[in-house]
Amino acid sequence: MWQGLAGIALFLALWQIGTWLRLPMLRHVPSPLDVLLQFATVVQSRQYWLSWYVSGQRVFLGYAIGVLLGVPLGLAMGMSRIFHGVSFPLVEVLRPIPPLAWVPLSILFWPTMEQTIVSIIFLGAFFTVVLNVLGGVEAIDVSYQRAALSMGARPWHLFWRIVLPATAPSIFTGMAVGMGLTWEIVVAAEMIASIQAGLGFMMWQAYVGGNIALIIVSMASIGLAGLLSSTLIWALGRRLTPWLRRT
Repeated sequence: MWQGLAGIALFLALWQIGTWLRLPMLRHVPSPLDVLLQFATVVQSRQYWLSWYVSGQRVFLGYAIGVLLGVPLGLAMGMSRIFHGVSFPLVEVLRPIPPLAWVPLSILFWPTMEQTIVSIIFLGAFFTVVLNVLGGVEAIDVSYQRAALSMGARPWHLFWRIVLPATAPSIFTGMAVGMGLTWEIVVAAEMIASIQAGLGFMMWQAYVGGNIALIIVSMASIGLAGLLSSTLIWALGRRLTPWLRRT
């Protein structure tokens, strides 16, 4: 923790020195002190915390749907060769398409802009989770499954006693990576859709108004939101995989 704080402090110090020296790349960028003053002003407004709430609600709804569908699909693809052969090519065709490229079609599919944003966030988490879970299942040493089968294990025994515990680290890795992507996507989606709330909309308003300090505050808020969300997921993963702490 202290090393991380030292790294952040060093970054801010170099940033402050760069603004004092008027380096070309920082000519139009406010200093950390100016950003801190802007942040102290913004946090006192109700609109700032409403933006956190609105963006967070969108993120966690789309993310939850992506995880609830992505984890079972990844497990099924890893455990069944037939299902893998049928579904994997489709996943690989759709996966490289950027979530924001789905905006035009999503607007046609869904009756409200709110549902459109949630569906785009869902896509950002879904494919990341699927591929991480699939990779976790495929990485399991087949000798464990053969040993269990030789001792009379049934398919559900293999799943609950071998596949799921062995894949758990990959599941939480995919969830953490997917969470980071969803915060990136929600900001871009809010800016494109011009919805009148959210951290992305606040950033866009700051850009239109020429308030660079507020833009940086919005960016830092998004980064903090992603950090807190991923930290919760990692903490949950450590809690639910106690056998990893003993190794």
